[in-house]
Amino acid sequence: MIRTPLRPLARILRARERGENPDDIEAENRRRRHEEIQDRARRRAEGRLVVMAGCFLLAFGTVAARMGTLASSEAAEPQAQVLSAQIISQRADITDRRGHVLATNLSTHSVYAHPHQMVDPVGTAQGLARIFPDLEVERLTRDFTGNRKFMWIKRKISPEQMQAVHDLGEPGLLFGPREMRIYPNGPMASHILGGSGFGNEGVSSAEVIGIAGVEKAFDAWLRDPANEGAPLALSIDLTVQQAMEEVLWSGMNVMNAKGATGVLMEVKTGEIVAMASLPDFDPNDRPRPLLTGEPSDSPLFNRAVQGQYELGSTFKIFPVAQALDLGLINPSSGINAQAPMRIGRFLINDFHNYGRELSVTDVIVKSSNVATVRIAQMIGPDRQKDFLERLGLFEPTPVEMVEAPTGQPLVPTRWPAVTSATVSFGHGLAVSPLHLAAAYATIANGGKRVTPTLVHGRQRPEGEQVLSTRAAAMAVDMLRQVVTRGTARQAEVPGYEIAGKTGSADKPRAAGGYYDNKVIATFASVFPASDPEFVLIVALDEPSAQIGNGQVSRTAGYTAVPVAAEVIRRIGPLLGLEEADDENLPTIAPRFEPRVEPDKAPEIKLVANQ
Repeated sequence: MIRTPLRPLARILRARERGENPDDIEAENRRRRHEEIQDRARRRAEGRLVVMAGCFLLAFGTVAARMGTLASSEAAEPQAQVLSAQIISQRADITDRRGHVLATNLSTHSVYAHPHQMVDPVGTAQGLARIFPDLEVERLTRDFTGNRKFMWIKRKISPEQMQAVHDLGEPGLLFGPREMRIYPNGPMASHILGGSGFGNEGVSSAEVIGIAGVEKAFDAWLRDPANEGAPLALSIDLTVQQAMEEVLWSGMNVMNAKGATGVLMEVKTGEIVAMASLPDFDPNDRPRPLLTGEPSDSPLFNRAVQGQYELGSTFKIFPVAQALDLGLINPSSGINAQAPMRIGRFLINDFHNYGRELSVTDVIVKSSNVATVRIAQMIGPDRQKDFLERLGLFEPTPVEMVEAPTGQPLVPTRWPAVTSATVSFGHGLAVSPLHLAAAYATIANGGKRVTPTLVHGRQRPEGEQVLSTRAAAMAVDMLRQVVTRGTARQAEVPGYEIAGKTGSADKPRAAGGYYDNKVIATFASVFPASDPEFVLIVALDEPSAQIGNGQVSRTAGYTAVPVAAEVIRRIGPLLGLEEADDENLPTIAPRFEPRVEPDKAPEIKLVANQ
């Protein structure tokens, strides 16, 4: 831009010739210049105002258009994305079939140390030892005064402990956020839940992983964000589980047993309503595995799933049911029960001498080894072995626990006549109590194979027809007579029509042979016998009961049977709960009402308890 001079020389000279004041020329030029500057500033401001007005018009137009779009769309609940992500990142809860929480999460903190930042390492070590009695002052002092830059103190602490550590005022002690797994019911159902621990962890977070039981079996599912935090509903019922554990614990102490286990299963679905193994543990403070001794000495050992036991006379119903199915016998058929019986170089005896002949029903009622072997011989080893395999007694149970594969039955490699004989009355083949529960459920289910499960409400394919409905019904009727007039008369609980079979099997020695005074006492039961809905297995490890006159009995009739009867007496009313009015609330089982049987004329029977 060319600037015009305020005092142009030509005009100054002409003004002086005419006698005019040259300063007027400068004033006039200055006025015109200021007017031009003001005009340019005005045009620039007006342009800016136009641009700003356009921007405001565009912004408000966009807002108006968005509001119009929202107003014309369907209403939807807004989602809090951050909160949702926080929820589904947690490990899902585990509940029982009625929604009671078995395992959940709790926000807490960890405490760690930077020893090089400590002001008073010795005093801090003493203060921490007072807060956490399991810590050693000497070791803490050595670590704090050494060359370590970082060390964990506790990976999870309570709010009270956190405040106590904070009150120490030590800048070298720091806290990190943690999410820990808690089990509100303590030891209850501990073997089913298993427990959890920390996987990958840092000072600001830690990964919670399952280490045993269903926690580990469903670890990936429980941590999967796609499930949106939905709980895992197990088939067990917390109330029934508690009642069973209380009775088993009392029975174990009264019978002076080393251990006890119980399994309650629905016949039609295979769902496990309660399963206990004693002694147990608290998954909130899971003990370390034993490195010496027998596995069953550890409270971590799950006798119901991992235990491999010869379950004695509870097996006698299997060859009888199979022979009924094959048409080889009927309930009134006479069987030679003359003892002893020789097979090769082995002699087979009975607890009592039952005479020359027993009916098939009385073979089960009186629990005759010899007569059972006779029936097994009619079947033959090959067909017997095939039937037991179809019952699922040769492979681990597929129940949803990581321990299940360790419960591999101990099956003889060869199956000669003597093995066929001993297996028929429960020796020579070792299985878990859960195997026995599934096999009895198969008989009670009209011969249709039942597979045990710990998951509630899952659709499952129908099982194989292992046994005819007619043979299964006759077998259940025989088991009922074991309770009404046989070796399990103490199992009778009025109104529940208990059917079952006792079994007292000598425990094998690790070096071979059997103990003379150690048994596994088992009672396998079905109820109600007229329309079976539940199977209950109760087994005691090394029981001994005082039966009067200073005598001691280890047989199931005096040990496992009364304990099982008390379990049914306690859980029976719980199993008869009304159906819930709300269809979204799961119920424990179909409505179950005690049956009242007609009174029978009193009579005197001479029976032998096994």
